[in-house]
Amino acid sequence: MSDESSRMKPGEFRVVNHSVPREDGLAKVTGRAVFTSDIRLEGMAYAKLLRSPFAHARILSIDTAEALRQPGVIAVLSGSDLHGIDPYYGHAVKDHPLLAIGKVRFLGEPVAAIVAEDERSAYDALESVRVDYEELPAVLDVDSALAGGAPLVHEMAYRTGGFRGFDDPASTQPGNICQKIHLEWGDAAAAFTGAAHTVEGEFFFPMAYAYAMEPYVAIADYNDDGLTVYSSAQHPFIVRNDLAKIFGLALNRVRLIIPFVGGGYGSKSYTKIEPLTAACSWKAKRPVKLQLSVQEAMLTTRNDDARVRIRMAADREGRFVGLEATIHLNTGAYAENSPLVARRAANRVIGPYRIPNVKVDCYAVYTNTIPASSFRGFGATQVTFPRESQIDELAERLGCDPIELRRKNLAARGETIHPGLRPLDADLAGDLSMLAEALAERPLPKGHGRAVGCSASDAGSDPVSSAVVQVYGDGSVSVVMGTTEMGQGSHTVVRQIAAEEMGAAIENVR
Repeated sequence: MSDESSRMKPGEFRVVNHSVPREDGLAKVTGRAVFTSDIRLEGMAYAKLLRSPFAHARILSIDTAEALRQPGVIAVLSGSDLHGIDPYYGHAVKDHPLLAIGKVRFLGEPVAAIVAEDERSAYDALESVRVDYEELPAVLDVDSALAGGAPLVHEMAYRTGGFRGFDDPASTQPGNICQKIHLEWGDAAAAFTGAAHTVEGEFFFPMAYAYAMEPYVAIADYNDDGLTVYSSAQHPFIVRNDLAKIFGLALNRVRLIIPFVGGGYGSKSYTKIEPLTAACSWKAKRPVKLQLSVQEAMLTTRNDDARVRIRMAADREGRFVGLEATIHLNTGAYAENSPLVARRAANRVIGPYRIPNVKVDCYAVYTNTIPASSFRGFGATQVTFPRESQIDELAERLGCDPIELRRKNLAARGETIHPGLRPLDADLAGDLSMLAEALAERPLPKGHGRAVGCSASDAGSDPVSSAVVQVYGDGSVSVVMGTTEMGQGSHTVVRQIAAEEMGAAIENVR
């Protein structure tokens, strides 16, 4: 520890909370930063995907003979060519095939992959693949998926995934309900019966895609030594585990390398195109690169669109006495991370308020649409607007200021708002007061308006982390940590923390 550190007062920082140059800044502004799409391996081939024109159809046959005869084509891969590996992955439910097997479950689902010497040859050969489909009735929204006699998106049972953090195991059985979450405490029915004021409504949250400047891209090299994958993945260790299970490899024979990532926002969370890219390399016996277009990226994942039926109750003094909510999430064709989105939506619909009587049911529902997953405050985004809108309605009924109504009901720091979860670790009432003062100082032009809302979130997944710190004889420090640099500055922040704790100059930390 340096002499300067020993003289500092509690709460003072030498490096943390100070602006320092970004570790990756110079490389990025000079164009020297290396992204996955910049990498070229010796003998690398290129893959392109043939996608389904139907939302739901049985695959009767796939003829790849003509495609194999096209110039530059090295290999063609379909669902029937995946013998020898485990063709399904998924960290919640192993329901997602690398390529469609037996039937397609959403429009745009990959049906075949062509590996060629160059991208143009692979793309041109796609039209030579002949696929015979039998179109099936599709369920495109939650209501049609839950209707009596609805076609089943999944007609077989699956295995559970290996991801930790799911409090409630997702369904692995045939049917259109992927996950159901139920929360209840107090007596919500009695609370509404005796309440002075109640409001209720139905809200819809649309599909959206978290656009990143860099679409999905992966490079895989499967050989006798094992599997090496370069990817823009946000969660490399989860992807590595999936790859090891798919190919029956020990973890020490699977290496995942994450160069700089051109944005993710959660849309690159968990496993996406890495298994299929690796399967193409496994089939072609060469390194293979698969890079999706923006349109293809939007066919890979999205958020869970939602329907939220919610009602809230308050007494004459404006204290919240009850909340009931039924949340339906459109999970899409495969589970992905929607079971966790369902759990977080159920937890987060309550918000940071004292509500003594609560009943919440949340369903993640399979449909024949693009698979949904988690990003951008998942679960909270779907349920916060409905709840906060109803608080504004209650304020109007009570004839009080919406900010004052929130302040009256906000839980204090250290207070439990959800039995079984950690107490609230924030002074939201104080923050709300500061916000109100700031807004009052900045009047809006005529015709403009502002809204105020509050939200509280539990951790998105299990908060598990580890780091290895090495100190060398000259006092320099190295930090090994599992964090993906996506532009958020994590490499710089980790250096700052290590420099602060070790009493080292930040220039001597890497």
